[in-house]
Amino acid sequence: MFANFRQSMAWLHTWYGLVLGFVLMVVFFFGSLSVFDREIDRWAIPETRFEPQPMPSFDKMLLPILQKVEPHEVDYNAQMPILHDHNQGPMTPRLELPAEEYWAYTTHRDPVLIMGAGFGVPKPKDPEGHNHIHGDVTIDPRSGKLVSDEALKIGSGWFYPMHYGLHLGWKNLGYWLVGLASLTMLIALVTGIVMHRKIFREFFTFRPEKKIQRSSLDLHNMTGVLALPFHFFFAFTGLVIFAGWLYFPVAETLLKPLHHQHEVLEADKTGLPHERSGVPATLASVDAMVAEAKRRWAERDMAGEVGYLAISHLGDQNGYVSIYRAGSDRVALVGEGIHFNASTGELIREDPPRSTVGNINEFLTGLHLQHFEHWLLRWLYVLGGLLGSVCIATGFIFFVEKRKQRYAQKNSQFIRVVDAVAVTVVTGMLIAAVGMLVANRLLPVEFENRDSWEKNAFWGLWILAFVHAMIRSGPVSKALMNPAWREQSIAIAVLAVLAVGLNWMTTGDHLIKTIFTQTYWPVAGVDLSLLVTSGIALWVARILKLREQASLPIVTLKSKTIESGEVAHV
Repeated sequence: MFANFRQSMAWLHTWYGLVLGFVLMVVFFFGSLSVFDREIDRWAIPETRFEPQPMPSFDKMLLPILQKVEPHEVDYNAQMPILHDHNQGPMTPRLELPAEEYWAYTTHRDPVLIMGAGFGVPKPKDPEGHNHIHGDVTIDPRSGKLVSDEALKIGSGWFYPMHYGLHLGWKNLGYWLVGLASLTMLIALVTGIVMHRKIFREFFTFRPEKKIQRSSLDLHNMTGVLALPFHFFFAFTGLVIFAGWLYFPVAETLLKPLHHQHEVLEADKTGLPHERSGVPATLASVDAMVAEAKRRWAERDMAGEVGYLAISHLGDQNGYVSIYRAGSDRVALVGEGIHFNASTGELIREDPPRSTVGNINEFLTGLHLQHFEHWLLRWLYVLGGLLGSVCIATGFIFFVEKRKQRYAQKNSQFIRVVDAVAVTVVTGMLIAAVGMLVANRLLPVEFENRDSWEKNAFWGLWILAFVHAMIRSGPVSKALMNPAWREQSIAIAVLAVLAVGLNWMTTGDHLIKTIFTQTYWPVAGVDLSLLVTSGIALWVARILKLREQASLPIVTLKSKTIESGEVAHV
């Protein structure tokens, strides 16, 4: 079928990249945004624009709030009929479910505190399973005041899940598509290396003055080689993170009995009870346990704040409190945990140093999820993700430019559709993301179902971008450029400036204030990023305009030459 091995690798690289490159483009772009998802949240929810706070008193502030948390109605309606054993009687009403666990979580980038409760399901269908209905709240840790959960956290609640799940929840379809695309990314990287034997020379070769086909291939090669370790690492670790939970969940399927037995043995070894005893017990002072945990961390020369706190088997004699140190000063994901008896406050266990395998796993997971505080490294993550986006986008452009002359001669519409989809995934995706920020600032805070309108704005703008790209793709069938690239670049520039202006008008937080007078970098950073995006989009639109103007006379001249030749022949 192929003359040599390199040709087979080129075919694999081209068609695998085309089919799943559209998914990878979404993954890379929204992964780049997710590096600063909490900062985008601050921009989108003005009432959370204050400095991060340490975890407040559990006894005085958090416990009274947690005792009022209710199971989510949506979660109850969806999960309760599945978890409850109907042969044992009717379902327990939602507000009568007993709270069995509490938790609270914060980071160095979260001014707000997220906490919640797990409610047990009486008479469960599977007593050995995870039988909990959850409820959570977000509070201002300075006062304990509830922060409305109706406000959409665009960064952590929309852009970040888009990065790994595409918001396709049916049968976890989005997770599977992203996993398949990640596997394809690994294949594309290997086949790309095989194809390009002069990889180091191509790394330093970029000829922007050449035709689009040549310059786009140069940029594709250069960005692919420059960020090659980054691309490989993130595709691989993304697969590893979801492998045990979704792709190969043998612990919950084939090995479930063995997995359960392992949990029982581990609980016996660590002293952390696996099951409730059935004997009621009161909760001792959690603040005293937190103070003891901090003292022990300081003794080990690693003083720090609490990042995560959880109470298991609440109200039971087997209850215990787990306190984890915030790990923002390291790459590894999980900080050191200290566990106390919930009813007496006595120390049960300090987590020992992890094994070599455990350290590697935590390091790789932490490196992918980047919860650390190193700002320069975070910006390098953004740069790597955007280089990946550029690599994929230029791959699309090269594919179209290389083939559109041939398809134009055949009068085929295939290349027209490919180009329109490429426009939609590259510039259309940016329009949807920036347009969502515009909608966030335009919609009144008290607007009913405001979060749904923001999501609808995102999908609606993306669909409109596709429709526009298809309508304007006619010139592609004649081997010309699609003007939708330029027009959507202008739209991005306008929307980005509009978002910055609307933020100023609706909150009063303009750049002079957020940089100089009342410095608040999360909001200033988003505004500056939007303005830079606008400038780049205008620059790209100008270049595309010049390219369009330069290509028209050549095509016209060619057509006239062909026509005169046909006349002479006749």
